[in-house]
Amino acid sequence: MNIILYGISNCDSVKKARQWLAAQAIEHQFIDFKKQAPNENLIRQWLEQIELAQVLNKRSRTWRGLSAAEQARAADDGGAIALMMQHPSLIKRPLLQHAGGIALGFDAALYTQLFCE
Repeated sequence: MNIILYGISNCDSVKKARQWLAAQAIEHQFIDFKKQAPNENLIRQWLEQIELAQVLNKRSRTWRGLSAAEQARAADDGGAIALMMQHPSLIKRPLLQHAGGIALGFDAALYTQLFCE
């Protein structure tokens, strides 16, 4: 499986993850949510491996900017998926898809465990 890093290029955590992967010479593909939003099938694949509550970033500025009615749509998977497709910045980032599954956020120790041990 190819290593794919999803996120937004100007996000500090995404920058750190990209720099770490480059420093370790780990080949990966970067997909910028601003240029290529995830589709429903991709988000559903992620949700098979990790809980919605972890993927949907309710601490984000985007979440806080949503109306109460829009936030209420996230109560079920279908509504949350639609919101994440419409507002990809609601997805916790970076999201790293690798042979062993999915990792959310950047943690150098975790990345070292995944790729260097």
